[in-house]
Amino acid sequence: MTPAPPSLQISGVCFTFPDGTRALHDVDFHADEGEFVALLASNGSGKTTLIKVLVGLLTPQEGSVRLGGMALADLSAPERYQAMGVVLQNPVDQLFAATVEEDVAFGPRNLGLPESEVQQRVSDALEAVSASELRGRAIHHLSFGQQKRVSLAGVLAMRPSILILDEPTAGLDPSGEAAMMRLLHRLNRSGHITIVLATHSVDLLPLFADRIYVLRHGRVLKVGTAQDIFCDQEVIEQASLRLPYVSALLYEMKHVDGVPIHGLPLTVGEARHRLLELIPEDLLLKPFEEKAS
Repeated sequence: MTPAPPSLQISGVCFTFPDGTRALHDVDFHADEGEFVALLASNGSGKTTLIKVLVGLLTPQEGSVRLGGMALADLSAPERYQAMGVVLQNPVDQLFAATVEEDVAFGPRNLGLPESEVQQRVSDALEAVSASELRGRAIHHLSFGQQKRVSLAGVLAMRPSILILDEPTAGLDPSGEAAMMRLLHRLNRSGHITIVLATHSVDLLPLFADRIYVLRHGRVLKVGTAQDIFCDQEVIEQASLRLPYVSALLYEMKHVDGVPIHGLPLTVGEARHRLLELIPEDLLLKPFEEKAS
């Protein structure tokens, strides 16, 4: 049986801006159906340009872009927009209607759907991002975090199979960042939506990303799991990135203080497990024995 083609794939892509700036150099990338894939890079490394190439806003001078096995150039704009949804970094660039309901309904209405279907899609999309109570709210009365969720709802109302996001957690406080990542994880795992996320934020990726592409100056430095990427200190330094905070602490304990920590924990849960391994079993049992006596 022939395997299904990747949901989204680019091969040998090069892109140069009119002023001669080379933004992408021979980039290969793919996201399979149902995957959560991250483009990890510091600012100016080409991730936004790559997103624009993926969705057809920019045409590369070299290489190919394929969606579901078909050349992107052979698909009509409506076909592309229904298959792929794009969420921009700044929601102000995406929201334009007077109210939340009008904004989320804009895409489905442009598809010529019956109004009953439009309203159902609005309800489903707002519920998916936990924003049903905002339906009648004026856009300019929303907080930044609410604007982020509503701009995502507008894309979800088109019911894409692939969701592409440029820095979706930028400008959010830590709790808002965690909530956004949990929302994307839920859409990926429960909604079966393929996620492609461009970010320079490293702390939450180990919890959610199936595969990570590290970009530097428009080139792919490395592709792999979170463990593959963050255990490669040379790649992290070359890309001007940092380790997740918990990993940085354990890295210092291991390499500076000589603590015999196994591997490099990437999450708080992994760090707790590794540190517990270093504590003698009798010390772990002592508090329970004292309580029992």
